[in-house]
Amino acid sequence: MTIAEISKMSVLERLQTMEALWDSLTREPTGIKSPKWHEEMLSDRKEKIESGHAKFISLEELKSKYE
Repeated sequence: MTIAEISKMSVLERLQTMEALWDSLTREPTGIKSPKWHEEMLSDRKEKIESGHAKFISLEELKSKYE
């Protein structure tokens, strides 16, 4: 399937196709491996939370930073 063909699809059709693709990928026997940097980032965030140094903000605060 080409980008041109995908572009002709409705948003709903593209979302349904994307969900079907993701579902098929998650059913692969080997699974999807996360990159090393992802594991490191999660570990760092967990450390900050456990040590009490994590700062949490609401979704609204986050959105306002990028408006």
